[in-house]
Amino acid sequence: MMPAHETYDVIVVGAGAGGMTAAAVAAAEGLRVLVIEKTAFVGGTTAWSDGMIWIPANAKMKEVGLCDSVTDAVQYLSSTVPEPANAGLRAAFLARGPEAVAYLEANTQVRLQPVKAYPDYYPERLGATPGGRVLEPVVFDGTRLGAHFARLRAPLPEFTLFGGMMVSRRDIPHLRRVRKSLRATVRATRLVSEYVWQRLRSPRGTTLHLGNALAAQLYASLLVRQVEILFSADVEDLSMQGDRVGGVIIRHGARDRLIAARRGVVLATGGFSHDATLRKRFFPPAAGFISAAHMSATGDGLRLATATGAALNTDATSPAYWVPASLFRRPDGSRGVFPHTVTDRAKPGVIAVNAAGRRFVNEALSYHEFVLAMLRDSDGEPDRPFYLICDRPFLWSYGLGRIRPFARSVRRYLASGELIEAPDVAQLAVKIGIKPSTLSATVASYNSGAKEGRDPEFGRGSTIYQRHLGDISHKPTPCVAPILRGPFFALRIYPADLGTAIGMKVDAQTRVLREDGTPVAGLYACGNDMGSIMNGNYPGPGITLGPALTFGYIAGRHLAEGVIVATGATAASV
Repeated sequence: MMPAHETYDVIVVGAGAGGMTAAAVAAAEGLRVLVIEKTAFVGGTTAWSDGMIWIPANAKMKEVGLCDSVTDAVQYLSSTVPEPANAGLRAAFLARGPEAVAYLEANTQVRLQPVKAYPDYYPERLGATPGGRVLEPVVFDGTRLGAHFARLRAPLPEFTLFGGMMVSRRDIPHLRRVRKSLRATVRATRLVSEYVWQRLRSPRGTTLHLGNALAAQLYASLLVRQVEILFSADVEDLSMQGDRVGGVIIRHGARDRLIAARRGVVLATGGFSHDATLRKRFFPPAAGFISAAHMSATGDGLRLATATGAALNTDATSPAYWVPASLFRRPDGSRGVFPHTVTDRAKPGVIAVNAAGRRFVNEALSYHEFVLAMLRDSDGEPDRPFYLICDRPFLWSYGLGRIRPFARSVRRYLASGELIEAPDVAQLAVKIGIKPSTLSATVASYNSGAKEGRDPEFGRGSTIYQRHLGDISHKPTPCVAPILRGPFFALRIYPADLGTAIGMKVDAQTRVLREDGTPVAGLYACGNDMGSIMNGNYPGPGITLGPALTFGYIAGRHLAEGVIVATGATAASV
C-alpha cells in the first residue's frame, strides 16, 4: 500500500529500535508520523539481539536496591571512552537516558526491567557497577499484535528451541538442569507445553523475550498511535526546500513518489555493516566481510545524508562493535552467522588459539575486546584462521556456537565441516593445519594451571564480569577447567561486527551536522546512522541500544517542539 497522505509531520526511515522510538515519541506528542522500512518486517538487528539497554543511573535500579549516579557513570566512561570526541553527546545521553526510559514507559508500550546481576565490561574501573545499569524488555505476548505479528522480524533460529520457542535468560539454567532438578523439570515442561499450544495458532512461539520483545513493544507502540508503516519501500533521495530537508522521494514497486515532512526526517537505517565499499573504506583489512547485523544495514542513511552536505563522524577508536562468529549453512542454503557473545567462550574447558596454535587472548573478555585481540594477532592479514578448542565433556555440558548442550550426536556438524573432531590433540592440530607439537604444548600449558582452577597466562576469571559469563556451579573457578577427555573438537571463528560505529555527526538534539558544525535543517539521525557516542569503545552490555532509545526519544521530542514549515520540496541531487 502507498501512504495515505502526501504530507506528514515526521518521516522516519528505518524500523529498528532507534527509528521506532523516534516515531513512537513523535506520535505520542501528537504528530502525524510515517515510518518507511525497506524490508517486509520491523525490528532490524534489534529483533535478533539480546535486547540489553545500558542506561546509567536509571530509576529502576533503586527498585532492586542498587545505587548509581551520573557522577559514577562519568567516571567510568572517562576511562573506558577516554577520547574527548563526542563528550557533549555522552553528557546528553547520561542526562536524558533515565528521562527517556520514564517517558517511554508512561507514553508507549515499552516496559523494561533492571538486570540486577550484569556487570559492566570493565568492572575493575572506577565508577563501574555489578549490575542494574542494564535494562531488558519484559516478556511480551506476541498475540497482542494480532495480524501484525507476521510483520515482526523473527529471532535467529539458532537462538530458539523446537523451531521457534524463545527462552529468557532466567530459564536457561532450568533447561540445563532438566532431569537433575524437579523444579527445573517442572519449569521446562510448562514452557514446552505453552509453546506447543502457541504453535497451534501461530507459525512460531508468541512468548517473546530479549530484542524480539523490545521490537514488539515498539511496534505495538506505533500501532496504538496509528502510525503508518510503509514496508518494502526504498528511499531514493531526500527532497529539499531551499537548504532544508522537506521530505523523501520513495520508490515503491515501479513508482517514485515525493512525500513531504513538515517538521523533519529521521534517518535510522541501521548503519553500513553490509556495504562492501564502506567496509573497505573504514574497516581494517583483517576484519573481512562478516557481520552479525541484519542484511538491510547497507549504509542507506549515510548516503542520503552526505548528499545534503552532512558530515560523517569518523572520530572512532574502532569503526565497529565486534564479536567473534562462526559460520554455517542452514537447511535452506542460507549462510548463518553465529555470534559468540556469552554462551561458550568463558565457560570452563575451552580455549581460543590462533593460526600458530597458541592462545592469544583471555577468552572471557568481552566479545568486543576478544575480536580486537584477533585483529591485533592478524597483523593486517585477512582471513587468518582462529579456533575454539574443547573436549567432549565441554561440548556436552555447554555446547559450542550453535551446537547446543546435551547434543547426543554432532554428525551433521562434522559432515558439513563446521565442527572438526579428532581422537587426540595432535591429530586435531593436523586437521586444522596447525603444527601438532605447538597445539599440544598450548593445551598442556593451559591444563597445568587449569587443573587447579588457574590461568597464569591470561588470568581468565579474574573479574566479576568474566565469572558472570562462566559457570558459577563449577569449582574452584567458573571460567577454568582442563581439556582432557577426547574426542577433541575445533570450531573456526572469525572477526565479525555487530554494528557500525561510524555514522553522521549530530548535535545533542540529534540534528545532522555539516562539516562546519551547522545543522542540516529538518534532518535527524539516531541508532547506527548516528556516529557512536562511545567512539567505537564498548563499556558495557547494551551500549548500542541504550543510546538508540535515548537519542530516538530526543529526536521525537525535538521534532514535536519544532516549527511547522511550508512544503513544496524538490529532489536533492545524489
